[in-house]
Amino acid sequence: MSYLESGIPNRAPQYMRATGKLPYTLINDYMFKALLQKNQKVLKQLICSLLHLQQEDIRSVKVTNPILLGAVQTEDFDGKTFVLDINVLLNDQTLINLEMQVADYRNWPERSMAYLCRNFDRLQSGQYYMEIKPTIHIGFLDFTLFPEHPEFYATYMMMNVKNHHIFTDRIALSVVNLKHMELATQEDREWKIDYWASLFKATTWEELKMLAEQNPVMGDAAETIYELTADEAIREQCKAREKQIKEMNTLVRERELAERARDAAWQEKAAAIRQLEEKDQRIAQLQQELQRLKERQHMPIGSD
Repeated sequence: MSYLESGIPNRAPQYMRATGKLPYTLINDYMFKALLQKNQKVLKQLICSLLHLQQEDIRSVKVTNPILLGAVQTEDFDGKTFVLDINVLLNDQTLINLEMQVADYRNWPERSMAYLCRNFDRLQSGQYYMEIKPTIHIGFLDFTLFPEHPEFYATYMMMNVKNHHIFTDRIALSVVNLKHMELATQEDREWKIDYWASLFKATTWEELKMLAEQNPVMGDAAETIYELTADEAIREQCKAREKQIKEMNTLVRERELAERARDAAWQEKAAAIRQLEEKDQRIAQLQQELQRLKERQHMPIGSD
């Protein structure tokens, strides 16, 4: 990373001095969590965009699962014991889970539902069911969840499959597809959700500066990113996270190759079995024909 002095006054944001490639983008889930944990203004504005709220609608946001930024984590980065999501309590009444996911492990529907239900089921002994807090899970995916139904920002709820009546509005799951920003609807653009996607996908300081010119909160985000990437301890954690993700991706690819080889072996075996069955059927037919010929040879002349 190079930070170049360009004659900008000291009062100018520090990120304005930076040029070139970002050390780590927000696709790195450690950097993603670090930004939203460190900058509450950015977190609030992101929630406003995603939930279509005005700033005055938000009285308080509290990250309920903070980490000590830059500190070496005692848990393993294995995707289960250490999850770099953001749990937020909004206005002391709504639980929101934000998560960045880069790799497609073919289990996002099940995984996100598990997180959603885990957060939803937080009743204490003696509490009434109506005291359950509304719970929302929002995943930012750098892959297309349902290739046959691509969509930029999708929200799923429990509803009647016949008349589409909502079963309950206290549980919802949303997905932001970072691969298909071009599919953003007019409503998505009005709420600047496409801006957030561009922020998360930005790879250079120049991209961040362009976003900041169009939206002030992006400047706040860029300044925090500058501060985070200038911290060696945080860079080390981002590096460790990338290493773990690469290792996980390698394991997933190896598993997929093994599954394909297994499936190919099963298909070959099934084809061989079908060929044997077809041969057996043909032999049986020939035997029946031979038996009929023998029977005809022993039939009296003139009989049919």
